[in-house]
Amino acid sequence: MNTSRQDLLRLLAYKSFRLGEFKLSSGGTSDYYIDCRTTTLDAKGARLTGEVFTDEIRQRGWKPLAIGGLTMGADPIVVAVSVVSAEFNGFLVRKAEKTHGTARRIEGFLEPGAAVVIVDDVCTTGGSTITAIEATREAGMHVAAVLCLVDREQGGRANIERALAEIPSDEDIPFLSVFTAAKVRAAHIAINKG
Repeated sequence: MNTSRQDLLRLLAYKSFRLGEFKLSSGGTSDYYIDCRTTTLDAKGARLTGEVFTDEIRQRGWKPLAIGGLTMGADPIVVAVSVVSAEFNGFLVRKAEKTHGTARRIEGFLEPGAAVVIVDDVCTTGGSTITAIEATREAGMHVAAVLCLVDREQGGRANIERALAEIPSDEDIPFLSVFTAAKVRAAHIAINKG
């Protein structure tokens, strides 16, 4: 694991992971909660997030013109990667179209036919990521890959992969997560033992 990745994992474990009783946006409950925004909106965390996502995209050989995802979880990731990469444009997907102004659902980069990577902070059921995928496709852009910061391993991967399999494409569209919740939890426990 490279240094940026190790540092990002430690920061997530320290700033974003909490043990306790929590209600999730999916409606379920959990004995832990991960709020990645406390890391992705932190100055050092934003830089590390940008570096790790940019490295992952480049190492995989993906050639997106932009990255984007559903607001709010994706917002700091999109900005961090756009700034650090100085290459990938950014866009944000609203949960619903605006009812005023341009009535756009996608803000920022919007070029029909362009290859893009969808990003998200935490995947639980995959609902937010799938919403972003659908809106991006409706806008005419081509989803080349999906990259999530933390996979809670609670069915989101399977749901996202099912949604990606339904997209007409000459090749499989990959879904990757930088970390799993189990890995972040283990790092959190190790930090708090010391």
